[in-house]
Amino acid sequence: MTRVVVAGVAGVGKTTVLQIIEERYGVKVVNFGTQMLDIARKNLGIGDRDQLRKLPVARQIEIQKEASVVIGKMHNVIIDTHMSIRSPDGYLPGLPEWVLRELKISAYYLIEADPVSILKRRKGDASRKRDDDTVETIQEHQNVNRYYAIAYSVYSGATVSFIENPDGDPGIAADRIVGGLKIASSR
Repeated sequence: MTRVVVAGVAGVGKTTVLQIIEERYGVKVVNFGTQMLDIARKNLGIGDRDQLRKLPVARQIEIQKEASVVIGKMHNVIIDTHMSIRSPDGYLPGLPEWVLRELKISAYYLIEADPVSILKRRKGDASRKRDDDTVETIQEHQNVNRYYAIAYSVYSGATVSFIENPDGDPGIAADRIVGGLKIASSR
């Protein structure tokens, strides 16, 4: 394992799964969005992720490039990110070619869950301002993420795994990811 991606739509439980991986297995996790937000705060005075995703696409791309250079210098990390970002102009690739070139990913793990469960989790998160939450938009976004993951793997030659995060036991998803990391690192 050098750099692997773990991704999923907001509310899928990705952060919880990754916290378990860090605590239980000691694997380092770096958040791509946090790296981008740090850059946007410094350069643009952006205050939160919702403001970041509403920036013009061209500006988001510049920030992505800067973040990928920083993260591309790290080794043996899980990159916590999104396969795609839903923006006012459509879906923006979370890992476009210029990001993939810097990161040199060896495996992709896409965490998924039932859209109804995800919607319930999102409604319980008062820290975010989402204005487009429906079961249909969540399902669409999960489908788009699958398409992007497969396209990224064509470019990078990395494997893609779809990991179900069942309600009530995120440790199952964490264990499946870590099991995959052990297999990938032994190749």
